[in-house]
Amino acid sequence: MAADTAGTARTRLELKSASLPVVAVLLRSPDPAQLAADLADRLADDPGFFDHDAVLIDLTLLRELDGALDFPALCAALRAHCTLPVAVRGGNPAQMAAAAEAGLAPAPDAAFQRTEAAPREVVREVQVEVPIEVPVPGPGTLVIDKPLRSGQQVYARGADLVVLAVVSFGAEVIADGNIHVYAPLRGRAIAGARGNTAARIFTTCLEPQLVSIAGIYRTTEVAMPPEVLGKPAQVRLDGEKLLIEPLK
Repeated sequence: MAADTAGTARTRLELKSASLPVVAVLLRSPDPAQLAADLADRLADDPGFFDHDAVLIDLTLLRELDGALDFPALCAALRAHCTLPVAVRGGNPAQMAAAAEAGLAPAPDAAFQRTEAAPREVVREVQVEVPIEVPVPGPGTLVIDKPLRSGQQVYARGADLVVLAVVSFGAEVIADGNIHVYAPLRGRAIAGARGNTAARIFTTCLEPQLVSIAGIYRTTEVAMPPEVLGKPAQVRLDGEKLLIEPLK
């Protein structure tokens, strides 16, 4: 009798869709030395901001540039800051071909619109550690009513996020719109993740590791003012300046 090798083989492999961690790096210059200097300046106050995060290199602003890009040198500059370049998007055909030769995978161009205040050389779009699957089909509001422990993340894609329990130190909440936390916010909160500069963060108890709107962020390296620390507060953008204000 022939062995059922097909049935056995089917049990050894499963193909599933997955959401991967990614940091988008929007290049404004093709010079690897300039990229290294910009990263060093941006991360001077928080050198441990990246933790071997995968990187998507965005060439949108360099698409019309003539001449080849030095992808090995660009990748080396990124790796020096604990990131892992894996993909590229937005380049012209010659740039994309050169990126492929350097081992970078092509990625779809970004669908969101950029405003003048939104483009950043380093924009944290999605950070996934121990993700909770919360697919959101379209604009709306995602409500989470359970505490988020360290290492957990919730991403409200295309929506606002409302959290009714504590966001613990080491947890992360992300939304393309606004974030409301009706409990202590002690982890990381990233609003306007896809470039919405009008997004805001609201909480009844502000004690965060990091707050960010449209890629502009502030960490615990800079102490929160006493009038907002541990109190109801909101975070918003004024141009490219992050404002943290008490809620009255």
